[in-house]
Amino acid sequence: MRVGMMTKEYPPEIYGGAGVHVTELTRYMRELVEVDVHCMGAERDEPRTWAHGVDPALADANPAIRTLSTGLRMADAASGVDVVHSHTWYAGLGGHLAARLYGIPHVATAHSLEPHRPWKREQLGGGYDVSGWSERNTMEYADAVIAVSEKMKGAILEAYPRIDPSRIHVVLNGIDCDLWQPRPTFDAAVEARGSSVLTELGVDPDKPIVAFVGRITRQKGVGHLVKAAKMFDPDVQLVLCAGAPDTEEIAAETTALVDDLRAARGGGVFWVTEMLPKEKIQEILTAADTFACPSIYEPLGIVNLEAMACGTAVVASDVGGIPEVVVDGETGTLVHYDENDPGAFERDLASAVNEMVSDRDRARRIGEAGRRRAVGDFSWATIAEQTIDVYRSLM
Repeated sequence: MRVGMMTKEYPPEIYGGAGVHVTELTRYMRELVEVDVHCMGAERDEPRTWAHGVDPALADANPAIRTLSTGLRMADAASGVDVVHSHTWYAGLGGHLAARLYGIPHVATAHSLEPHRPWKREQLGGGYDVSGWSERNTMEYADAVIAVSEKMKGAILEAYPRIDPSRIHVVLNGIDCDLWQPRPTFDAAVEARGSSVLTELGVDPDKPIVAFVGRITRQKGVGHLVKAAKMFDPDVQLVLCAGAPDTEEIAAETTALVDDLRAARGGGVFWVTEMLPKEKIQEILTAADTFACPSIYEPLGIVNLEAMACGTAVVASDVGGIPEVVVDGETGTLVHYDENDPGAFERDLASAVNEMVSDRDRARRIGEAGRRRAVGDFSWATIAEQTIDVYRSLM
């Protein structure tokens, strides 16, 4: 079997969970079948991997239109595969057209849904309607749709009721627990690697640490976390690894909120805006007493799995597929999110964080339970096999 994997993100250009998913899925699937990767951006030097750029004539067009032009190039290049698998609306048009051109099945994985992300209009303007059309076309005409959680399956059927439920298969996201595991921190990191990102930032190992890792988007709820941090206990430190803002407006908002937080707390707020290498992220997650996930929308949330695999307790919103990953009271704490009362969410988030970090030994035990769950229930090898089974069901 030869698979055509279509994606916007692929190493080294990865900025979100969908990119992590495609990378790991491809790595494990290549042990079982042939996989061609068609991605976007700069040329890659990996075998059987092709990058597709924007049509030069559309260089100044709306971002959604530029993206669709890469889909045409993907479709043209994908001859010779037995099945095409697209990820997100960015690559959906490529998968849809390749299936029609070459008479092969098209499988689409839904990592998120455009109708549930209305804030993207800030970024795309009218292009948001274009991205919505592309996703609807992808979902409704795909031979099979993969949902990354049970909650996501329900969301797909709500957004696109024309889809036959039997065409939707639930295959969870996964985590490589050999790659993501507890790492040396502070002095031990210096001894092991020659440096410690936490020491360089000035983080105090003797005080509780709360960590966040994610992009600056409405979806990730960064603003809610920064507001909640005003209510953290005085000794609690916040390490905020947040960059790649969707728009200049949200970048300015976040800067103002962090400046206000620093002024209110007088210290203990460490904001990292550049994308750190995995080993530094793993050091931060390992050292943290809790990982905070304030997302207002999250089909599953790989970042919570990454924190759990590093042995870190999680405090997360109860949206989307997060409750399928974080077991309330066992591997972390779930906080109810109500879009009509964000102030209550921020207060409850602060309260849950304060309770978690108040007993660092208890937080450590909860983190250990999280790692056991990540290792036992979210293997990429299993997920690769389940995905190939979906392909086979269409042939």
